[in-house]
Amino acid sequence: MEEKQTNYVLMVKDLRVSYAQEEGGLFHPKKDLDVLKGVSFSIREGEVLGLVGESGCGKSTLSKALLGLIPKYEGVIVQKSLHPQMIFQDPYSSLNPVKKVGWILEEPLRLNTELNKQQRREKVLEMLKKVGLDEKQADRYPRQLSGGQRQRVCIAESLMLSPRLLIADEPVSALDVTIQAQVISLLRSIQKEMGLAILFISHDMRVVYQLSQRVMIMKDGEIVESGDVDDVYFHPEHPYTKRLLEAAGIESPGEEPARPVS
Repeated sequence: MEEKQTNYVLMVKDLRVSYAQEEGGLFHPKKDLDVLKGVSFSIREGEVLGLVGESGCGKSTLSKALLGLIPKYEGVIVQKSLHPQMIFQDPYSSLNPVKKVGWILEEPLRLNTELNKQQRREKVLEMLKKVGLDEKQADRYPRQLSGGQRQRVCIAESLMLSPRLLIADEPVSALDVTIQAQVISLLRSIQKEMGLAILFISHDMRVVYQLSQRVMIMKDGEIVESGDVDDVYFHPEHPYTKRLLEAAGIESPGEEPARPVS
C-alpha cells in the first residue's frame, strides 16, 4: 500500500539540470552538459535520507536545485517545508566573518518574523544551548571559534525558522574524526527531538550509514541504487555501489560500520 502524499516533506520527479558549456568552435559546437538526468525520490517527514556519490556526480547541483538556487530545470519539485535550510561543508565560509554569532543567528528572525529584539535574543540563546554552545558564544566572531563550534553555529542558524527539511551538504567532511562524531551525534539528537527530515549528502559511506534510514547512490547524475540503508549496504545490487562499499572497507554484513547508540 502506498503511503499518503501528506507523509512526504519533499517529492522530486524526473529532475533534469543541464549547464551550457563555454567551449565550442566551428567543428565542435556548444553542447549542454547534462548534470542531473531524471532524478526522482521523496523524503518522508522525520526521515534522514542519505545521498552518496563521488565528487562531480551531481550531489551539490541537486541540493542547489532543491533550494531554488538553480532556476532553470526540468521536472517537478514539491516541497512542504516553508523554509528548507542548508548546512554547508565549510562552516567558516558560510558565516559572515564581520558579524558576531548572535547577529548571525538573529538575522533569519529579523527578516522572516515579527519577534521583537528581546524575543529574538531569547531564541538565539535557546538555540545555542540546543546545539551545545555556551551563551557567551553569541558575542564572539566566527574566527574566534573552533571548526566544530562554527559548524554548530551553522546548524543553529539552519534551525532558527523551525524548518521541516534540512539539506546537509558534506557537513562534517571539513572536520576531524572526533569532531565529526560529535556533530553527527548532535544532528541525530536534534533530528529526533524536532522531527526533522534531512537530506544528508556525503561521499563518506560510513558517515552516511551512521545517520540515515534510507540511502541513494548517485553516479553521473543518476540514482543507480536506493533503499533501506542496511539493504543497500549489505545486499548491494549495482556494481558502482559495490565499488564504493569496498573502497570504504564495507564488504560484508560482518563488517557493519558502528552506529551510535541512540
